[in-house]
Amino acid sequence: MFLSSLISRARRTVRGSAEDIGWLQHGVHTLPNSMVYLLVPGLISNHGPLYFVNTKMRFSKMGLACHIAKIHSEASIEKNAREIKEYIEEIYWGSSKRVLLLGHSKGGVDAAAALSMYWPDLRDKVAGLVLAQSPYGGSPKASDILQEGQLEDLAYEKRKEFLRKHQLPKELSVVSLNTEAGLAPGVLAMFSHVAHAELPLVAPLAAGQSAKLPVVMPLAAAMAACAQLLQVRYGEKSDGLVTCRDAEVPGSVVGRPKHKLDHAWMVYSSMNDDSSDITGGDWTEAEG
Repeated sequence: MFLSSLISRARRTVRGSAEDIGWLQHGVHTLPNSMVYLLVPGLISNHGPLYFVNTKMRFSKMGLACHIAKIHSEASIEKNAREIKEYIEEIYWGSSKRVLLLGHSKGGVDAAAALSMYWPDLRDKVAGLVLAQSPYGGSPKASDILQEGQLEDLAYEKRKEFLRKHQLPKELSVVSLNTEAGLAPGVLAMFSHVAHAELPLVAPLAAGQSAKLPVVMPLAAAMAACAQLLQVRYGEKSDGLVTCRDAEVPGSVVGRPKHKLDHAWMVYSSMNDDSSDITGGDWTEAEG
């Protein structure tokens, strides 16, 4: 034991910090396993079975406890806030670990509502909150086009009314992320993997052949078109659905990646084979 320790110290003295310098660029990341990570999905998650799947897999590969909140994303903010509160309490009682919430899009708004409405009950059970591309201040899409119905809660007037009544506690650690959608012609050729389609088994499959086909959609092109519209009409930069300014929670630590990333980037994988592209799982890990 002593000899092993002595050798280790001698090696460290000779090597110095050579193995540590630049560790962030070497793909060596560590997140604490002293907490449980709860991913809160946004709108259309009920219609997209692969929503947050890659992100959850990334956490699982690091040996971290991670759950996706099974809420009805199109329900009201107040209803989802109650359900998220119950998720947090159930996770805490089962693991005795505090919960770090990561909400995407409306999921971030729902998660923030849960903490602002039920903070006395959740104070000792929550480690922090990360909002990714969330319309915390509201959404011009909800106000201008889709104000009534399921998106009414995200209209500016509704958000102003809600935030007058319910503010995030000052002692809560909050990180908010905003991104800009790419407008270059290349985004028109990008497709996102959103689901799997089962093939009818009319004949036996060959060894190793999958009965599933990837379902892809040109989400990047759609987000680019929406972002350009917001840029022309309001002069505001956005990820296609949420403006950068509306995604920043006052008083929070704000992340603004240099990469051009649209609203769907974090939750759906791209069919682009460029390994240099960062993924939602990469940024989620960095946020933690």
